[in-house]
Amino acid sequence: MLKIKPTLCVRKTFTRNAYLTLLLALLFASCAPPVSVAQVSLLGTPTPEITSTPYTTRPTYKPGELVEYIVRSGDTIPGLAGRFNTSEAEIFAANPVVPQDVSTLPIGMPMQIPIYYLPLWGSQFQIMPDSVFINGPAATNFDTQSFVDAYPGWLKDYKSYASGENRSGAEIVDYVATNFSVSPRLLLALLEDQAGALTQTEEPKSEYTLGYIEPKSHKGMYLQLVWAANTLNNGYYGWREGKLTEFDREDGSIERPDPWQNAATVGIQYYLSRSLSGSAYERAIGPEGLLDTYSRLFGDPWANVDTHIPGLLQQPELLLPFPRGRTWTYTGGPHTGWGIGMPFAAIDFAPPSEFSGCFVTDPQQFATAMADSVVSRVDRGLIVLDLDMDGDERTGWSIIYLHLATPDRADLGAVLKAGDSVGYPSCEGGTTTGTHIHIARKYNGEWIAADSPVPFTMEGWVPQNGAAEYEGAIIRNGIVVTASSVSDAYSRITSRDE
Repeated sequence: MLKIKPTLCVRKTFTRNAYLTLLLALLFASCAPPVSVAQVSLLGTPTPEITSTPYTTRPTYKPGELVEYIVRSGDTIPGLAGRFNTSEAEIFAANPVVPQDVSTLPIGMPMQIPIYYLPLWGSQFQIMPDSVFINGPAATNFDTQSFVDAYPGWLKDYKSYASGENRSGAEIVDYVATNFSVSPRLLLALLEDQAGALTQTEEPKSEYTLGYIEPKSHKGMYLQLVWAANTLNNGYYGWREGKLTEFDREDGSIERPDPWQNAATVGIQYYLSRSLSGSAYERAIGPEGLLDTYSRLFGDPWANVDTHIPGLLQQPELLLPFPRGRTWTYTGGPHTGWGIGMPFAAIDFAPPSEFSGCFVTDPQQFATAMADSVVSRVDRGLIVLDLDMDGDERTGWSIIYLHLATPDRADLGAVLKAGDSVGYPSCEGGTTTGTHIHIARKYNGEWIAADSPVPFTMEGWVPQNGAAEYEGAIIRNGIVVTASSVSDAYSRITSRDE
């Protein structure tokens, strides 16, 4: 008989019978020694160890052939299905221990994945772990300003007007890192690698600091960094969700990330593919490229890998973000949490009104806290609620509210109970054509897609993606509310009256 000691690493209590089948996998995942980078990269394949070149050859697998895979932080069944060119049903059939409603998979659990070969799979070399890519727990002890000040490069004395304020170079890096939730260390490595920001005293003459030439809207270091963070996220979350399985390089050639790749590496590959091709691209994604620059600045990113997305992740109970018993309009189905593109972490709600466009909200129609929390950040039109109450949105669950009016908005540091007012919907912050609130979730700094194995559930309502961003529906017990910018009977939703 198996006896479980209180000192075991398992920390979750499971109430659903389906999850009891994962007990042994969880014990293995929580307590086994960490798998090495080489093991994860080359699982179950006859490829040689990677040395000076990031390219080796995968076998031409037979259709549906089972290959070995060890679960990594943040892996889900839909993500694996997209990356291995297979189906969710086939993965479940090959791994009957995994319940159909599993969220994130237990880290370290061995799986067999039915694979369908595609030509031109790319580099197996992994640039950095996901936890280092994200502005999450691994970034909490990093002081960007002090780090920049310690180097002689042009970034130290750089100042520019960015998003309504004059900011220093380090402040711009932190501002972009915070909004997009991309590690400030990674952004600094990019600035050093492509523009010598930390070691060269002379600032590049080009206004396109990172090489993205878009003359109307991306001049200057700040907007170049905005483009970089947005592009990195599109690659990272596209791969994480199994949706970005190939992309074009600058020269038009196709890049298909290796199925065993991790999200951070693909995010960086995708970013570098926007401006590089051929041997320059291959060098940049290999040991002598961006990884070398990052390691010289910050040390080996693989030295202390943090598990920032645990297995079997569950969202805490959340209320709808408006007062009890009130009816609002579901104006936006899943769409980007911040920026343009992936991930579709956000949804929108608007209060009832006889007006269209931007209007002053009725005093009784305020937005509310979805859970007990503390206000950890405020900005123009924005607040962030930190659900683990430590005041740092990079750890635990956090919820971002955008388009809140400045008057009567919750103060920084305010401790709120679920249902307390956070402020009034407006058109402040970002770009919008009408009064509403935009809400999105993060866990340990990672954006969590609204329609995902960890769904954005509010009072039993679950969002579903539509044919395009902002479309889709939100569903509870068979009742379907369709996202619409027009407040009709099919787009209204009423919160619990309690």
